Amino acid sequence: MRTVVGVLRLVVAAVGTAALVSYFFYTLGFSTFSTVNYFAYFTQQSNMANVLVLAVSGALSLRGRPEGRAFAAVHALVTTYVVVSGIVYGIILIESLSNDFAIGVPWSTQVLHFWIPGFLVVDWVLAPGRTRVSWAMLSVVLVFPVVWGIATIVRGADVGWYPYFFLDPAQVRWPDEFVMYNAIALGVIVGVMSALIALSHLRPGPRPGVLLRRGEGAALVAGDGGSVPPPGGRAAGARPPGAQPAGGVEPAAPGSAEAGSSGAGVSSGTRSK
Repeated sequence: MRTVVGVLRLVVAAVGTAALVSYFFYTLGFSTFSTVNYFAYFTQQSNMANVLVLAVSGALSLRGRPEGRAFAAVHALVTTYVVVSGIVYGIILIESLSNDFAIGVPWSTQVLHFWIPGFLVVDWVLAPGRTRVSWAMLSVVLVFPVVWGIATIVRGADVGWYPYFFLDPAQVRWPDEFVMYNAIALGVIVGVMSALIALSHLRPGPRPGVLLRRGEGAALVAGDGGSVPPPGGRAAGARPPGAQPAGGVEPAAPGSAEAGSSGAGVSSGTRSK
């Protein structure tokens, strides 16, 4: 299963790279095209980061290694941004169609806004060995979107171009519509991130062993079938430290001189008269 997941992630990373390049050349056909504007889109930035994350996570999966906590947190952040980009684009597309305004949707746009976000959701839900993501990541999930938004607004005021309508003061009223649209966008980001974190806790990676109860004792059965004492406890049948066995005699180790044949019935400490 891990091999299949690893291969799929690498394939999607390659498809994402092809879609980013294809969409770049697609925009060359517009007179208003600007290379800087292309890289200024939140979608492009999040998908470029996603290509790297998928490549690394795919390689880890192929090697049978779980994601570290730090990388799992980055994985969750990037997945959130890509999924939210798809949601926002879908809303813009529906709004445009309802107003009889057609938007060109080439295959590259479909891949970046719909197919890849869909894959990421399925991958996050079903992929084995998901590392738990800390709830503390909710405190940083808005850092990049807020910084990106401020930089976009400042640049937009200078060049007269905004990648999304809800950042353009010529298309939304200040402050009510501007605050409403952007609050919704930020709320969706927090909501998606919360869902991903919750899923990582519901389906964490496999534990190294399973604790089995045996009478009054317990044993930790490892993945290789062996048995080791559980943390803070002891294996079934083990004596507490310092306890003497029944009869007060410590059994001799197998193969030692004291574990001889039953014919030597007299202890070495007893002399016959």
